Amino acid sequence: MSENGLHVAVVGATGAVGQQMLATLEKRDFPIGKLTLLSSARSAGKKVSFKGQEYEVQEATPESFEGVQIALFSAGGSVSKQFAPEAVKRGAIVVDNTSAYRMDPNVPLVVPEVNEEDIKLHNGIIANPNCSTIQMVVALEPIRQAFGLDKVVVSTYQAVSGAGAAAIDELKTQAQAILNGEEFTPEILPVGGDKKHYQIAFNAIPQIDKFQDNGFTFEEMKMINETKKIMHMPELSVAATCVRLPVVTGHSESVYIEINKQGVSAQEVKSLLSTAPGVVLQDDPENQVYPMPADAVGKNDTFVGRIRKDLDKDTGFHLWVVSDNLLKGAAWNSVQIAESLLKLGLVK
Repeated sequence: MSENGLHVAVVGATGAVGQQMLATLEKRDFPIGKLTLLSSARSAGKKVSFKGQEYEVQEATPESFEGVQIALFSAGGSVSKQFAPEAVKRGAIVVDNTSAYRMDPNVPLVVPEVNEEDIKLHNGIIANPNCSTIQMVVALEPIRQAFGLDKVVVSTYQAVSGAGAAAIDELKTQAQAILNGEEFTPEILPVGGDKKHYQIAFNAIPQIDKFQDNGFTFEEMKMINETKKIMHMPELSVAATCVRLPVVTGHSESVYIEINKQGVSAQEVKSLLSTAPGVVLQDDPENQVYPMPADAVGKNDTFVGRIRKDLDKDTGFHLWVVSDNLLKGAAWNSVQIAESLLKLGLVK
């Protein structure tokens, strides 16, 4: 790293996550000497502000990555597939926020609170997991370390911002139309709904991404496969049902787990999570204290509550896990990985 800081590129700088990445880099005072903002041709030319300075967003080309040391990608899988290898070729380390490389056996899939050491295994690209996977493994890793983990069953309640700015607009316009008694035509959600689109306002859509041959959606398979990879537990039993709700930001999850130690109390799990990295325990049912997405917006942490022991299985526990899907679920986790690269002395 030069005295003046690193040359950092943000690809997808005008998108919802790209904007959060920039805000997070600024907030963390990440040591940037030179900043390059890149996007598709469609968004090139737009102006973006960073630390009081205005930057013009450039169209990404292979040459854009000359001299770049860290490149944060969040512009869609096809862009990552096209340009991440070009960035690596030119000496950059890529932190990719798309699904393009997550299950590549040669690419570490990293949540710093869980498997920071895996960063050392990178060959130029480090993958950022799916937003719903990240918050769940942050909550489960301390439990896994203390008591082992045999089974995970998760149902998600996911915000529309996970589907991009157009989905947020659709939620708002639909809600307004319904309140005004007006007609409307759903056009965005569910993502992966290539046959039909459905109303999201005042509704719940049990489909995120395309259905696979096994009956699970691609989003559900991401959670299943990524959890096993991050935790280095290919044998772990994981099942997921992913649902889109009319919430703008903040994913919620109902998680049922089975540990492999008998006789553990809910209080022991609460105590463990109260000091876990990246976790904030909000669990006081008597006073109606529990995590909610509206309270998680703009915060980097993963909030956990409603921790209770299963009534029929001694090793079973139920948790409620909430996080800002654009921050811990995307931008903050990416910047954390970049910070870990510095901490571990891996940036040239």
